[in-house]
Amino acid sequence: MSYYKLPSGVRDVLPDECEKLDAAEEILRGKFKGAGFRFVRSAGLEYYDTYACIKSTVAQTKMFKLTDKDGNLIVLRPDMTLACARIAATKLHEERAKLCYFTQVYDLSAGGNSDREVAQAGVEVFGERGARADAEIIAFAVDCLKAVGLKKFIVDIGHVGFYKGLLEESGLREEDAEEIRAYINAKDQVNTELALKKLGAGKKAQAAILALPSLFGGAEVLSEAEKLTDNALARESLAHLQEVYAYLKKARVDEYVSFDLGTVKSLSYYSGMVFTGLAEGVGASVLSGGRYDGLCAQFGKDLPAVGFAVGMMRVLRALQNKEGGIC
Repeated sequence: MSYYKLPSGVRDVLPDECEKLDAAEEILRGKFKGAGFRFVRSAGLEYYDTYACIKSTVAQTKMFKLTDKDGNLIVLRPDMTLACARIAATKLHEERAKLCYFTQVYDLSAGGNSDREVAQAGVEVFGERGARADAEIIAFAVDCLKAVGLKKFIVDIGHVGFYKGLLEESGLREEDAEEIRAYINAKDQVNTELALKKLGAGKKAQAAILALPSLFGGAEVLSEAEKLTDNALARESLAHLQEVYAYLKKARVDEYVSFDLGTVKSLSYYSGMVFTGLAEGVGASVLSGGRYDGLCAQFGKDLPAVGFAVGMMRVLRALQNKEGGIC
């Protein structure tokens, strides 16, 4: 083994790139402060047991684990939204809070071309509900990406309630939902259809679920989706997105957004609207967020919550693929 080499999935940031990263962070620091967010720095180490009963997008198999001198199992920070929710629920006394951060999170399962050590900037809003709050966080995400110099990007918006409603209509169990969700996200129509038939979903529900990968584009997608189902939850979710879109149009950021009902995020973690930022020249999302109203309650205090995280190194890669900007 060559001891000067680094493990796969991590790397050093050299002076030129570090300057660009610092410049991007300084811009976002100003945006966050100007919007009334307050910075937090969470502990880099947490007890493994903290996550044993928490529903999140981070599987415990993806966490870096180590033991302390007393033999307790500890993990490197796997997710900052979970840390902010824990702080808001257990250490802050306000019913409303706007928190932000710059940090590193760690993913054991990544490697090769994927990052195990991920530089993130993010914001979390606690205590606000409704379409206006959802639209405001999306508009702020757009504003942040524009501020650091990105021009060719799009924010895809969806809603987990639409998929949940289709599942209700199909009569499938919650444990079946994850199998089908994985096929849908992989755009695997064949296995999606086979699984739906095997599990006994009705023909109308099958047709609606199979249509999910094609439900992306402008606001007309919401009207198309409405024709596919009579389920109350699914239709309420679409109505919510229509309301969000109306606010986004007023904020004049609608040119940066589209809808994608076929990207189905974790049902146990997200509770409503979800969104992903995609930039030209980067093969992965530069931004991800959504609403997770049940998360704080798992730490003992019921607070609605919505937020997003920006992958800073991915933003730099996007900037390096265009002229102008801070690069």
